[in-house]
Amino acid sequence: MNLGKGLRTRLVVALLLTVCVAAQAQAKRKVIIDQDAAGPGGTDQQSMLVLIQSPDTDVLGITVVTGDQWLKAELAHTLRMLEIIGRTDIPVMAGAENPLVRRKDETELSEQRYGSFVWLGAWTPKFWHPAEDLGPMPEGKPTTKPADEDAVHFLIRMVHKYPGEVTIYASGPMTNLALAISIDPDFPKLAKELVFMGASLAPETSDPEFVNTPRREFNLWFDPEAAHIVLLAPWKKIICTPVDVSVKTDFTKSMLDQLKAGESPAAQYVGKYARIYQHNYLWDELAATAWLDPSIITKKENRYMDMDLSRGPGYGNTLTWSDQDKPKLDAQPVEVQFDLNLDKFYKMFIDLLKAKTPPPAH
Repeated sequence: MNLGKGLRTRLVVALLLTVCVAAQAQAKRKVIIDQDAAGPGGTDQQSMLVLIQSPDTDVLGITVVTGDQWLKAELAHTLRMLEIIGRTDIPVMAGAENPLVRRKDETELSEQRYGSFVWLGAWTPKFWHPAEDLGPMPEGKPTTKPADEDAVHFLIRMVHKYPGEVTIYASGPMTNLALAISIDPDFPKLAKELVFMGASLAPETSDPEFVNTPRREFNLWFDPEAAHIVLLAPWKKIICTPVDVSVKTDFTKSMLDQLKAGESPAAQYVGKYARIYQHNYLWDELAATAWLDPSIITKKENRYMDMDLSRGPGYGNTLTWSDQDKPKLDAQPVEVQFDLNLDKFYKMFIDLLKAKTPPPAH
């Protein structure tokens, strides 16, 4: 077939563009967000937005677990957030509604014996409502529904579909992950890495939540048996954003005003629903942003980590060791973050939320 020179050129250009687009899609970093997705606004929803807004990520799905709020409320807030930013292509899966062992009534009895806990998540008396209720939905109820597949089987299916490619980003209690490991012991081996916000070692802070109990951190404390299973599993790599580095961050009114002035749906969502509190740490947002750009972290150390499962005052506390003093257990090395470049983090956080929402990656 005799093609004109102009037509041949256009065909070559079209072929090159197709190859470039395919290569770009393949280069995106695959991630599953496992989150106690309280909302609207707040650290849980804002961290998910950071990952969704990044042009370098392919968010395969969001698996939800009870933590900061009850599961059904978290599902509704997440679905509504995705509707607002125009990313309803991202599937949302329901996970565990309760921890493996810890129960609300036992925790209340423990408070009588050992003193009150500052934050109980869905069980916090000030915010408590029945698990089947949604609670306040100022952003409106979603019209979309969670996927039929449950969170645990979705997690397992994805790491089998993309072996060695999927990062598990966990910023809530680890119940879903522990159940996935219990069903399929190969789950952590098939994942690329585990990135999580949780644990507390020795934070330098005047925050009363950590002054007297510096080893208690809600995400791991809420389901310590699940965290124990996950931390001792054979992941290729584990990265931890603990309280120690999180309390160095602060979501300020100036940052909120910048987002209110942004035009993207993500910025407008945060600008409308985020709130400024006395201790306004960017817990989960830091874990997400530091995964996107590890140079944000300026100090990190390897530790071995497990949970205190004794039923005393330390139940649910974080245990850590160095390589020299770790006990004889199958603990995995955990890369623990201790310091950061605040200006770089804040800029990237604001820029991502103000940017145009990327189209679906798959």
